[in-house]
Amino acid sequence: MGFGRNPHVLKAQAAEQKATDAPDDASRVRAYREAAHQWVRASERERPSKLRDEYERNAARNRRLADGESGEDDEDAAVDSQLLN
Repeated sequence: MGFGRNPHVLKAQAAEQKATDAPDDASRVRAYREAAHQWVRASERERPSKLRDEYERNAARNRRLADGESGEDDEDAAVDSQLLN
């Protein structure tokens, strides 16, 4: 880990990968909640910017995935539909 890098980003990405590879629902939910927690911690270390907003969206997406809802944001769906047209 280099100087000035946000360590929570790597932890959040690792937790997301763990959730993807989880063998059962309980492990998957735990990993998604951990990923959301790490994204929140990562966003707290950033100054208000696009990067901070992105980390907060990642946290919200992981919470939805942990709750069993779709991980796709309305904003992401709008962007995808614009790309298809």
